[in-house]
Amino acid sequence: MPMNIEARVTGFIEENCYLVSNPATRETVVIDPGDDAAQLLVRLDEMDAVVVAYLLTHGHVDHISALAPLCALRPAPVYLHPLDAAWCFTPQNALPGVYAPPPAPQGPIVSIADGEGLTLAGAHWTVLETPGHTPGGVCYKLEPDQALFVGDTLFRGSVGRTDLPGGDARVLSRSLQKLAALPDALAVYPGHGESTTIGYEKRHNYYLQS
Repeated sequence: MPMNIEARVTGFIEENCYLVSNPATRETVVIDPGDDAAQLLVRLDEMDAVVVAYLLTHGHVDHISALAPLCALRPAPVYLHPLDAAWCFTPQNALPGVYAPPPAPQGPIVSIADGEGLTLAGAHWTVLETPGHTPGGVCYKLEPDQALFVGDTLFRGSVGRTDLPGGDARVLSRSLQKLAALPDALAVYPGHGESTTIGYEKRHNYYLQS
């Protein structure tokens, strides 16, 4: 059964949080709850959602600032790569004038690794390590080839910046090669901006062509 995918634009930087729900059970996976926790909670209430997991594509503050308040009221395991878990809840992850350092959530943080399979909300997911924007950046592939949630690794027509601490352009290039090998029809849901497909980016995005 296809999952319902709803994008919610959050915060000053207009980050995309995704609510991925099983229409039969209302079990819901929350991907990158960046900001506006109160609004996200209202939407989850409207959906009568049962949150079963929080999936984090990476640790930047604009992707995780709503995590702790959501977990306090809708507790569920948090999935995060350990290389980003090491710094993302510390003062170095503040954005002065916009975001304070994000508080760590209550409850378990589950470490993930490349190729790991997850069963969440009655669906199967695969973790793809895609560092470069951050050391622990990952994508989550909703099987079978239904959707790919890429965080800030890939955007429609562009890619994530690598000039922030922990960024590495050469490493990101290898991650993009991994994504370019995926099916052209695969829908791509980025951390900012419009959705796209792997095929569109291979045709129009210089960074996937190169």
